[in-house]
Amino acid sequence: MARALKKETLLQSTSFNEEAKNLYNTPVDILAERYSSLTEGMDGKVYLFSSPGRTEIIGNHTDHNHGKAIGGSVAIDIACAVMKWDKNIVTVESEGFAPFSANLDDLTVDESKYGTSEALLKGILKGMSDHGYKIGGFFARMQSDILKGAGISSSAAFELLLCQIINSLYNDEKISFTECAIIGQFAENVYFGKPSGLLDQLTIARGGISFMDFKKPFPDSCSAEWHFDNLWLVIINCGGDHCNLTGEYAAIRQEMNSVASFFGKQVLEEVDEREFYENIIAVRNKFGGRAVLRAIHFFDETNRVQKAKEVLAAGDKEAFLSLINKSGLSSYTLLQNCYPAGDVDQSVPFALAMVQRDPAVVASRIHGGGFAGTILTFVESSDKDTYVQRMVALFGKENVFPTTIRKKGATLIPY
Repeated sequence: MARALKKETLLQSTSFNEEAKNLYNTPVDILAERYSSLTEGMDGKVYLFSSPGRTEIIGNHTDHNHGKAIGGSVAIDIACAVMKWDKNIVTVESEGFAPFSANLDDLTVDESKYGTSEALLKGILKGMSDHGYKIGGFFARMQSDILKGAGISSSAAFELLLCQIINSLYNDEKISFTECAIIGQFAENVYFGKPSGLLDQLTIARGGISFMDFKKPFPDSCSAEWHFDNLWLVIINCGGDHCNLTGEYAAIRQEMNSVASFFGKQVLEEVDEREFYENIIAVRNKFGGRAVLRAIHFFDETNRVQKAKEVLAAGDKEAFLSLINKSGLSSYTLLQNCYPAGDVDQSVPFALAMVQRDPAVVASRIHGGGFAGTILTFVESSDKDTYVQRMVALFGKENVFPTTIRKKGATLIPY
């Protein structure tokens, strides 16, 4: 079948070449082939989009209790070609999966579809409509390099991709990244059935490095300068899939909220840290030691995030990496999200033990929600290739993802 957009057309496009440098580490000819292939069989005007995965730099499980976090978008993404049409239907094709659709006339919640991409699609359309924005039909074909269930936030990348498509096709790019993030969270909470915070969506919507303060009514976020271009982030899928661990994630939030309720508050951000420590025995007696340890992690982690923002601004790499390591240790020992109860495989602890013995690693930690999936490691660019080879030998080529911070979030790609 013919392609609506030829590889040669993209290679000759100055705007496509310039944008490729902002978004990827991949040679432009490979990218041109990737996007061109997505337009096979399409007829008419085609739009190209990219939505990145995200890395949680620091601030593990702080967002849902209105703390602080720093995240970054990475050069691993969902690539998408879109064709606008007059049908009142959105249809999505994704490589390796069966096509699915949503009718714009029926956007009701269907609990039988919890956990599916179809549910997220309906949720985004409903969220856009509820916020007063225009929605319409389109056909989208996408291909993802984001490993599902491995802490790089495939669901949030998909949500923000859909938001940006609707933003570009029907709303003249006037929807802010914060609104898109909130709509993405709505879709995940209400339609997908996962009680997530807002860190993933905000990081992917803004792009680059983002400092986020999740105080209500709306999160406050701003760009943070990334001075460490010679640092590579190597994300390692160490086994297991966190897609079926919603209960483990929910327990963290529930236990933190329980501690907050002791002080008449809804979330830990509203609790005075000194008052918490003055009453720590009474809190432990009521809610147990794990809830107390998780609360300690919250207070320590939120303070670390503030310090990390300061050292990032100062370009102090040594201090920054030290904070990452301390954050990882806190997640392991206090938050306790490196493996679920009863797990004997210990995939995350094993991976952490291996990388912490590698001479190239300057910082490491659990990545994202935890309990399974991935870890995050930092290495200097001069050590990246040999380090990746050693990790491939341990975990397999398909499980090692060297990447960098990319400058943009979910975006329309010009050509």
